[in-house]
Amino acid sequence: MSQLSPHSHSPRRFALRSYGCQMNDLDAEHIDGLLRADGWERTDDFEAADVILINTCAVRAHAEDRALGRLASFKTLKTKLAPSGTAPLLILCGCVAQKDGAALLKRYPHLDVVVGTRDWPLLTSLIDRARNGERIAAIDGIEAPLERPAAVHRASRVKARVEVMIGCDNYCSYCIVPFARGREVSRPAADIIADLERLARDGYKEVCLLGQNVNSYRGAPAGGAAAPIRFSDLLRLANRVEGLERIRFVTSNPHDLGDDLIEAMAALGKVCEHLHLPAQSGSDRILGRMNRRYTRAQYEALIARLRAAIPGIALTTDLLVGFPGETVEDFEQTVALQEAVRWDAAFTFMYSPREGTAAAALPDDVPRDEKQRRVAELIRRQEAISATLNAGLVGRRFEVLVETVARRHEGELMGRTRTDKPVIFPGPESLIGRLVTVEITQTSPHSLRAVISG
Repeated sequence: MSQLSPHSHSPRRFALRSYGCQMNDLDAEHIDGLLRADGWERTDDFEAADVILINTCAVRAHAEDRALGRLASFKTLKTKLAPSGTAPLLILCGCVAQKDGAALLKRYPHLDVVVGTRDWPLLTSLIDRARNGERIAAIDGIEAPLERPAAVHRASRVKARVEVMIGCDNYCSYCIVPFARGREVSRPAADIIADLERLARDGYKEVCLLGQNVNSYRGAPAGGAAAPIRFSDLLRLANRVEGLERIRFVTSNPHDLGDDLIEAMAALGKVCEHLHLPAQSGSDRILGRMNRRYTRAQYEALIARLRAAIPGIALTTDLLVGFPGETVEDFEQTVALQEAVRWDAAFTFMYSPREGTAAAALPDDVPRDEKQRRVAELIRRQEAISATLNAGLVGRRFEVLVETVARRHEGELMGRTRTDKPVIFPGPESLIGRLVTVEITQTSPHSLRAVISG
């Protein structure tokens, strides 16, 4: 058992590490804000921390292994600090915590608290209990109503993430999200718009609306209406918020992305011309085994409608290789889809079984070295596609929202186009948070270089 013994400092200090998706990043911002509101101070020095929190991802084995490897490494730290009475409490949050629950306390005797994906609002009381020597697994909130404390400490002063819904009802056969995040729950549209208005008043220029599948958003009917508010309706409400300049959203599932959303994207001036639309595979047979509920032809038709309605839209995707039963021919269908669609970027992953999913019962029969070969081929092909698409932007001018100083580029800034392409260019820090027009001078597969255009 670990008791929280005060260090020779005040206030109390916490350290926080987060892994995984944008939803996890937002949860980490909420956890950060919650603890600061309770009088805590954040530190990057683990030895100075009274509490260390690890926010985990379980979507792929690699992300889970990284977080649990970090957790295991803290056993040495606690052993080292125990004689002085300054050993920190260790708290595991997020999807791995939700998935494995109390079993983690048995597996890691130096772990003090396990907190599920909807239980982190209880953190301050859980810490108080752990200070008295109690080891706790709080994972019961997954079926509870979606509640979010107001406190949030955002990583950026320019752009912000806003949760519109949580959970997923799609049950793709490989995906742990419905088990780790629960069933779909939509936040009331009025609460979301209030968040956006608050952010605009605070000077934020861009928001990203988050959900495991935003297409499924169904807000409570407003103003006596009988029908629930769809995501396309929510975008129209968000587009009216004064002060906001840009609206993005993730993630969408191709099977229920309707024409109403395409029409809203085309019509609303603040909604950016970028869409992340995971394809996962180009093989109809594998898509069926994945329970994705669309075919390659349907995906390609959707891409065609998007490009016809929104000229210049940038499209990105996720690709999953080595799914059980994926043959060379199935993989070649994914390659063919990649060449046909020519995404601006593709995030490519090897399949790893997730316990509890339908696919976990299937033989993981694609050898690891073959999975690695297929990933490498898709990455190589995508690098070439991205390089060609970006090279065509040289000499063109784009509006860029300046986000921060550029890492590894002294005297330069980093911003993004409306199509979500990162741009590096020289300029003063006073431009951070502003929209500027730049002219593209050089490109690579992953970023653009530019100069400010008069």
